Amino acid sequence: MAALSDVDRAQRQTLLWVFVLNAALFVSLGLAGLLADSSALIANAVDNASDAAVYAISFLAVGRAAVWKRRAAGVSGIMLLIFAGGVLLDVIRRWWLGTEPVGWTMMALALVAAGVNLVCLFLLRRAQSDDVNMRAAETFSLNDFASNGGILVAGALIMWLNQAWPDLVVGVLVALIAAKGGLEILRDAAESRAEPATES
Repeated sequence: MAALSDVDRAQRQTLLWVFVLNAALFVSLGLAGLLADSSALIANAVDNASDAAVYAISFLAVGRAAVWKRRAAGVSGIMLLIFAGGVLLDVIRRWWLGTEPVGWTMMALALVAAGVNLVCLFLLRRAQSDDVNMRAAETFSLNDFASNGGILVAGALIMWLNQAWPDLVVGVLVALIAAKGGLEILRDAAESRAEPATES
């Protein structure tokens, strides 16, 4: 691999920051999801774990040939689709066995996660890159921010109605958002492959 350009170094620094932030969200949301018995929080935690893994892959792809970047984006899309399937299975399990999510914990963690995802989105957009992996990373942060909004609403409904179904509904919505994002990333990578090669 050739020496990194200033743009490549900036991209790596951005991806490293969003990796650290998403890894921290994975741990905090995962623990909170287990304590609050929330499918939505656990789904969001696993989403952040897959995001962190993809950011690490994208970090390694920076400065490499276009084919490496397309492959990294392809892995990102596939991981999101796998994540979506896993979340749907967890929602079905919780619906079958029963669940008692804690609304106020969901709302508090959703607000924290939304703030962190806004920081990630700011960092990624500040990079102003048309790279397929950076676009994938931005899609991830937008998906996460939308998921956080859903968890906030679900937590409020759980406290108001004293029922668990809003948590399960948001768990399904998080999975659908992830699946949509995964398909968009795969399509973006395919379109990038179809463009005339400018890199070796």
